[in-house]
Amino acid sequence: MIQDDVIFHNVGLVITDEQHRFGVNQRQLLREKGAMTNVLFMTATPIPRTLAISVFGEMDVSSIKQLPKGRKPIITTWAKHEQYDKVLMQMTSELKKGRQAYVICPLIESSEHLEDVQNVVALYESLQQYYGVSRVGLLHGKLSADEKDEVMQKFSNHEIDVLVSTTVVEVGVNVPNATFMMIYDADRFGLSTLHQLRGRVGRSDQQSYCVLIASPKTETGIERMTIMTQTTDGFELSERDLEMRGPGDFLVLNKVDCQIS
Repeated sequence: MIQDDVIFHNVGLVITDEQHRFGVNQRQLLREKGAMTNVLFMTATPIPRTLAISVFGEMDVSSIKQLPKGRKPIITTWAKHEQYDKVLMQMTSELKKGRQAYVICPLIESSEHLEDVQNVVALYESLQQYYGVSRVGLLHGKLSADEKDEVMQKFSNHEIDVLVSTTVVEVGVNVPNATFMMIYDADRFGLSTLHQLRGRVGRSDQQSYCVLIASPKTETGIERMTIMTQTTDGFELSERDLEMRGPGDFLVLNKVDCQIS
């Protein structure tokens, strides 16, 4: 849609869902497809640049604070790596109730440059030994589209109890029976990504949990983990993110960089 040779007759409204996943230039190109185009951005976590622009009156903001009827706030906790076994017991307790769980890792495979960071392949194999081969699924970006669809279909049909994945499940995934989210090495992710991942659970009337496993070595890493346990409000998270990272540059195409500690 944003290519030069795609021409619209008379664009009056552009709606961009998951706004944080689009670059500044991409959003501007969509706006320029029409002469006087109205623009609606939709997101659970506004990027700091957008939030700052709204503060200066360049954008009207509407927010939905209420949860859908029957849903409960997600309980978020932070655990150190040495508490992993305790977190595993908590996840097992949810599985025994007939629920399902996500386990998220930053890497697909081990890296010699990031030896202390967990990867999905290693954790997948470990959880297969713990729960049994048939109960655990693996999902990451190197799989083919058909392979990813097959894994997600099995998870949706409850043929898989635990889905070990990278951030490919960050958006567009809806499995109401999943009530537990474990994010390993959570300090390797920014606040927006953590909030989006947390949103994969809490989609039914059952209580859901998100556990951040991290042993951050910096103050900013500690602050991100603390913020995540204090609020489930995407706008409040973005405000805190704005305080930590700044707004980026209003007049150029740069969004602020996310410094992961």
